[in-house]
Amino acid sequence: MTGGGNTTEITYFILLGFSDFPRILAVLFAVFLLIYILTLTWNLGLIILIRMDSHLHTPMYFFLSNLSFIDVCYVTSTAPKMLSNFFQEQQTITFVGCAVQYFVFSTMGLSESCLMTAMAYDRYTAICNPLLYSSVMSPKLCIQMVLGSYLAALSASISQLCAMFQLHFCGPNVINHFFCDMPQLLILSCTDTFFVQLLLAILAMIFGIINAFIIMISYGFIVISIMKITSAKGRSKAFNTCASHLTAVSLFYTSSIFVYLSSSSGGSSSFDRFASVFYTVVIPMLNPLIYSLRNKEIKDALKRLQKKRWYC
Repeated sequence: MTGGGNTTEITYFILLGFSDFPRILAVLFAVFLLIYILTLTWNLGLIILIRMDSHLHTPMYFFLSNLSFIDVCYVTSTAPKMLSNFFQEQQTITFVGCAVQYFVFSTMGLSESCLMTAMAYDRYTAICNPLLYSSVMSPKLCIQMVLGSYLAALSASISQLCAMFQLHFCGPNVINHFFCDMPQLLILSCTDTFFVQLLLAILAMIFGIINAFIIMISYGFIVISIMKITSAKGRSKAFNTCASHLTAVSLFYTSSIFVYLSSSSGGSSSFDRFASVFYTVVIPMLNPLIYSLRNKEIKDALKRLQKKRWYC
């Protein structure tokens, strides 16, 4: 903290994390470390597999490899700091470090929201317009959609970062969370936070509600197209191509909405913190499993890779 006149400017924050559970800290550390390692292993493995196997060089797997990249960055924005704090008596983070952590976390989270929408459009095109799929989902369009997702998220995160640097912190500096999240920072601010809250509401409308609405419309048309398929086998195959994405979307949006609605007041109960672990750490681990376990193309790619290694 630095003093100036009658005010004290906060230069660092104390992250309480899970320090109120001293008896199970070792267990929590082991569990979170295992989840983080599995997240990195499975997502990086999926990226490498898609890169190495030419049969997976399709729009769907191009989006999936970018989703895995986002998940690696997303979990890395919070997990390493959370894990290191288990061994520190004073779990501090500088204001700049806090801003950088939130910037990366926000950018990756918003990118994932946009990418989920792009993937929904890809599935809509594949099922509703199968004859035009290859011409509509051209490599150029796929790259533009992915770059658009990153740029939209980046611009939104920069606007939040600028708003964060306009805040002043002169009172308590204790964040009852395991990472720097905007609701917790707003309640600690000594300045008026109306415009920051307005900005967050606008971004939530654009990246949350509008994206979710587009996804729902896409799946509405998909369901109508699937119901028109006469054979049960055809309907089952069409549904299976969308089931993984729909599961991932449901987990991502429901957990995010629940956590941010419950913590909108700035508080963070023990339940909120564990719920936050689910969408910041667990979901990035589950995504490669959701997309791979029942995916015949991924299984075939793994078999081809094993054969290559056997012959080498």
